Amino acid sequence: MDAHVNDPWVKEATRRGYRSRAAFKLIELAERDHLLRPGMRVVDLGAAPGSWSQVLRERLGPKATIVAIDLLPMDPIAGVKVVQADFRADRGVAALDGVLGEDKIDLVVSDMSPNLSGVDAADQARAVHLGELALDFAKARLQPGGDLVVKAFQGEGFSELRRALEAHFTKVYVRKPKASRDRSREVYLVGKTLKG
Repeated sequence: MDAHVNDPWVKEATRRGYRSRAAFKLIELAERDHLLRPGMRVVDLGAAPGSWSQVLRERLGPKATIVAIDLLPMDPIAGVKVVQADFRADRGVAALDGVLGEDKIDLVVSDMSPNLSGVDAADQARAVHLGELALDFAKARLQPGGDLVVKAFQGEGFSELRRALEAHFTKVYVRKPKASRDRSREVYLVGKTLKG
């Protein structure tokens, strides 16, 4: 707890009004890989507590469409449509589609992480599965040229997930933002330009 409270990223998030330090991960990824443009249509998967949605709202302007989904409740953010549902279930995806309508989207961001059991092999398998679900959703809903950012953990199944992205995006980068904890195996896969 002491390490968390004294974490410079946590302090800066508090100072800037972000709900968590994760905001700085998306800011770095977005700047490095040129992900955000005003007026985009974006889906934020695994959005709670909402710091990525806050960054999206701040950077994309009032004409953007931002839809956030999480199993957990999330306090409202002006200009963000929040869906409380399980993205892993068909009903959750249907609820998301109900808000999005038929229009294709420009960007999918996923900071989803499984509830950790402490059994590394099981946790890694669940994390890879969430990445695959995010990729499947992106393939179905992104317009050609759209981008995907998905959290992943280095370990069993990571290389396969990366190859799956490489099959559908022109370029795929593995990124470790500065705001990620050094001891964490967490990285982000950035898929640039969905192939038509």
